[in-house]
Amino acid sequence: MIKYIFALVMLIHGLIHFMGFAKAFGYGNIAQLTKEITKPSGLLWLVSALLFITAVVLFLLKKDSWSTISIIAFALSQILIISVWKDAKFGSIANIIILLIAIPSFATNRFNSIANEEAKVLLAGTLNSDKVIITKEMLTNLPPVIQKWLTHSGVIGKQKINTVRLQQRGTLKTTMKSKWIRFTANQYFNVEDPAFVWKANVEMMPLVTLNGRDKFINGKGSLVIKALSLFTVAKGDDNEKINSASMIRYLSETMWFPTAALNNYIKWEVVDSLSAKAIMTYQGVTVSGIFKFNEAGDIVAFTANRYYGTDDKASEEKWLIETTGYKNFNDIRIPYKNKVTWQLKEGDFNWADIELTSLEFNCTEIYAPMK
Repeated sequence: MIKYIFALVMLIHGLIHFMGFAKAFGYGNIAQLTKEITKPSGLLWLVSALLFITAVVLFLLKKDSWSTISIIAFALSQILIISVWKDAKFGSIANIIILLIAIPSFATNRFNSIANEEAKVLLAGTLNSDKVIITKEMLTNLPPVIQKWLTHSGVIGKQKINTVRLQQRGTLKTTMKSKWIRFTANQYFNVEDPAFVWKANVEMMPLVTLNGRDKFINGKGSLVIKALSLFTVAKGDDNEKINSASMIRYLSETMWFPTAALNNYIKWEVVDSLSAKAIMTYQGVTVSGIFKFNEAGDIVAFTANRYYGTDDKASEEKWLIETTGYKNFNDIRIPYKNKVTWQLKEGDFNWADIELTSLEFNCTEIYAPMK
């Protein structure tokens, strides 16, 4: 509803600009404008009106370019308003409203563009990868519980997974006592040279979002969260703790692309009949976590010690992912619903509930921009 109100405000504001054009060319008695307007200036009033109307159409069609058009329209409109300030000064109010919405939208487009370029580079690194078909013999050196998981997942006879793209939705909390807020995300993985890019939109309130980008590339982690894509509220980049935390995240999320278990950067140790320890080593860094299974061979949980925070003061805490639902994607059984919890000294902090809504393997194209 709010977006339609905003569109209506911008449309009416744009239509009012036709008055300047009409005044300049003598179309009707425009008493609201007492100052004379030259014909060249009148043409600029017409251009401004058309720009605002175009921006409205693009906005309703969810086209990214609406914000660029509206910012140009704002600049031209404000110059024209100043030229007849006594008669049109209240038009500045509408201009300010439009600008306050358009600038964050423009920033979001830029934020998404950077993340998408990173994802394109990540996926392009596997274009020449061999198409390997998984056989039962490839599993023989793995712990029995991992063999059972891979077999139960249905990877035998399927192509080895080199890239992943997926979409998520869910809810998360920023603190233990805060309310749940909704988010959607796109994520991309390079499975050969372990890496991911995750881009999320968090709905704080209508027209107000947090935009997050988390990535793990070349063994280095990086996280940035911005309000309205303008103001940085959290950031961590390439330090020992965030690199480790990002690698553990990657390791845990291999449950969504099971053939990663066969890659040389992961070694397996038996814990018991229903658990196995995964030890991941990459770019000189080693992390580990324990995958737990049920009798059928489904993953039920992943647990690890992971750094909680993004700076040098981050403490190592127990991190738990529990699976709450399973679904077949590309004929492979995946734990598509997950509950993520930090088990802190002051109590359990259920940070996020995640659901995969789309999952594709060996696809090197990125998704259309999130709206």
